[in-house]
Amino acid sequence: MHLTPEEQALLNGESGPAAQKAMQILTALGRIYGAERLLPVQSVQISGVSYDNLGEAGLAWLAEMANGGGKAQVLTTLNPAGMDVENYEALGITEDFAVNQRRVLAAFETMGVVTTCSCTPYLFGNLPRFGEHIAWAESSAVCYANAVLGARTNREGGPSALAAALTGRTPAYGYHLDENRRPTVHVVVKGEVQTNPDFGALGKAIGDRLQAQGIRPVPYISGIEEASLENLKSFCASIATFGGVALFHLEGITPEAAQHTPPAETMIITQADLDQARSDLTSAEPDEVDFVSLGCPHLSLREIQRIAQLLDGKHVTKEFWITTSRPVKGMADRMGYTAIIEAAGAKFATDTCCVVAPIKGRFKALATDSAKACYYAAGKNKFKTRLLEFDAVIEEACR
Repeated sequence: MHLTPEEQALLNGESGPAAQKAMQILTALGRIYGAERLLPVQSVQISGVSYDNLGEAGLAWLAEMANGGGKAQVLTTLNPAGMDVENYEALGITEDFAVNQRRVLAAFETMGVVTTCSCTPYLFGNLPRFGEHIAWAESSAVCYANAVLGARTNREGGPSALAAALTGRTPAYGYHLDENRRPTVHVVVKGEVQTNPDFGALGKAIGDRLQAQGIRPVPYISGIEEASLENLKSFCASIATFGGVALFHLEGITPEAAQHTPPAETMIITQADLDQARSDLTSAEPDEVDFVSLGCPHLSLREIQRIAQLLDGKHVTKEFWITTSRPVKGMADRMGYTAIIEAAGAKFATDTCCVVAPIKGRFKALATDSAKACYYAAGKNKFKTRLLEFDAVIEEACR
């Protein structure tokens, strides 16, 4: 791998032990994947933020990098943490967990990382341009950045993302290269796909098929007439979760689709496939639901506005989490949406979510509009699940 004089100096430790360790990580990764050089990146998003996932070993490593003089060289934000630092008590998070989560965030803050914790950084300012090289880690954000924004990133692990932040560089391999962004399978959708759960079911249907074949290609998808920002973030979360997909091209919708022709290899997704995917994501009966959550991935302001409209003058009867980033909640505060939602008894879980919060054992069944949330609720927390339409989730919370 060719290094510039500046990069070699970092590797030699001339900017301190943290930057040196970061360069060691990046050059090792580059050698593994055959990268010929490093690329400058314009932004970073780091996963592995919840203390529930990191534990003491992960926290010790972060502290080592912070104490070693590590400083973010580019705009860097975080994936959701294990709690809302301002509202954790109302969400049932213990003080012991809160102390450790604060230690994690303090280490990142020492390194100049923006401690806004979200899986949708593109909604509050960490918004890369088309063709820009970045180093993002959370699976749905990586997929959204590659496919919807046309930026270029591999799915980084927590250590490699932090290494990219501390050096402003990443190895030139994978989805940073033109040849690896070409579609390899044509997915023809022959069914109705309009709402968030529809797009979640589509992601699961495609992902399951890809996993069964043991491949992780770049799908070229046709048969979808339109998709909102909210639909696309739902789809990115689902196809990344169930199929490990980090890039797709959606005909007539995503920016790189027009550069390609559909591949010869074809996969057809029927209405029956979509119906089966939705059925697979529902295991709970209505009377079993005791937890309701919207915001996986984190909610947009438009979605919070809709929740406020539907909850105005009503009262929820179940634990209901509204998960979003703190900047988006700040806008909801100013628009009066937060007051309406909280008056109804729902709770904002800001900078966290039902996937990474330590809630295993607290609930029996989750109702949500997110296929990804269903996956982790069942797999990680052993909850039963009900996949519902967005408005129906709110109705369930008040039932």
